[in-house]
Amino acid sequence: MNWTETIRTSLDALRSHRMRSGLTMLGILIGIAAVILTVGLGEGAQQQVSSAINSLGTNLLVITPGSSSSGGVRGGLGSATTLTLSDADALGSRTVAPDIAGVAPSTSRSTSVKAGGTNWTTSVVGSTPNWAKVRDRTVAEGRFITDQDVVADAAVAVLGPATAQELFGGGDPVGQTVTVGSTPLTVIGVLNSAGSSSAAQNQDDQAIVPISTATDRLFGGTTRTSVQSIYVEATSQDTLSAAYQEADQELLNTHHITDPTQSDFTISSQQALLSTATSVTRTLTVLLGGVAAISLLVGGIGVMNIMLVSVTERIREIGLRKAIGASPVVIRRQFLVEAATLGLAGGLLGVILGIAGAVLLPSLISIPIVISPTATIGAILTSILIGVVFGVYPASRAARLAPIDALRSE
Repeated sequence: MNWTETIRTSLDALRSHRMRSGLTMLGILIGIAAVILTVGLGEGAQQQVSSAINSLGTNLLVITPGSSSSGGVRGGLGSATTLTLSDADALGSRTVAPDIAGVAPSTSRSTSVKAGGTNWTTSVVGSTPNWAKVRDRTVAEGRFITDQDVVADAAVAVLGPATAQELFGGGDPVGQTVTVGSTPLTVIGVLNSAGSSSAAQNQDDQAIVPISTATDRLFGGTTRTSVQSIYVEATSQDTLSAAYQEADQELLNTHHITDPTQSDFTISSQQALLSTATSVTRTLTVLLGGVAAISLLVGGIGVMNIMLVSVTERIREIGLRKAIGASPVVIRRQFLVEAATLGLAGGLLGVILGIAGAVLLPSLISIPIVISPTATIGAILTSILIGVVFGVYPASRAARLAPIDALRSE
């Protein structure tokens, strides 16, 4: 019996027990779909996080109050006010920090912004004119805040495109008035989109005001010179490390700290943030992939179980074929082909189910699912391999049957 006849005979055998074959494939189908969705979810989450981090700017360092321990737990965060406007001014000196191209202190608060009868809760960010350059943002309409706005505590605001859309719909917001708390602010500009769709921190949904306006008019408090973060832009990707060292040393000097391990601030680079985010998403992907692998293992055991049942039911057929000259190799090959066909069919159906899930799920969980061709092809090959591996024992059992004993069986 050649390969064509073997495949045709195997398909006929599977078709004769459609229900049983379908249920056998179910385990592999679910496992393959889970693998596709798990890998796609991991890659989608990684791309989303990378997009959100890259939307912060280029060649960027982010300095925040409080130090981080070796275990990654930040100390002194929350009420910490260890960063001030003076720190930002010191870092802006090209004399002490020649590899720093720009500095932008920032303080923000999530609050309600009102325009006419529309209320929208967004992040109101107080900063300086350097914010747009350091964060790599451009203005689509109007203008950005200026040094004169900061000096004059000007009641002005620049809206992100998402904020402008929520407050003014399709209308032109420039020249209109929005109210933060009880303070009216004139909209002087609208930012271009940052290209980030992260629901956790949408860079397009915020309002930028002069930092003096934020501290004196909007946020208040007794620590009006403190800032929540300082964004530092290195002159280039090659000088990012040097800029890190210069910022670190300058802040240690201005804070009169001699032991770097006792620093009251933390400097994070985009690469560090990306590495951390990538590590987290990979860990989650591996964890979920392990669960999917268990499902595939259960599916493989199901294949072996059904193939053993099939061998038992077809003992007389096996004996008859051996009696007319079929070799053990031919018998073993037929049952292996049947097991591999079950795995292949389960894998293909699992891929279809996984792709359907990748289309439907993002609307429910707000995370894109990226279908990986490599993972898809790998999943199909894995499903075939599972069928073959778990079909070896039943096929070998059938191949070892003696013709006389098989023909005598009831």
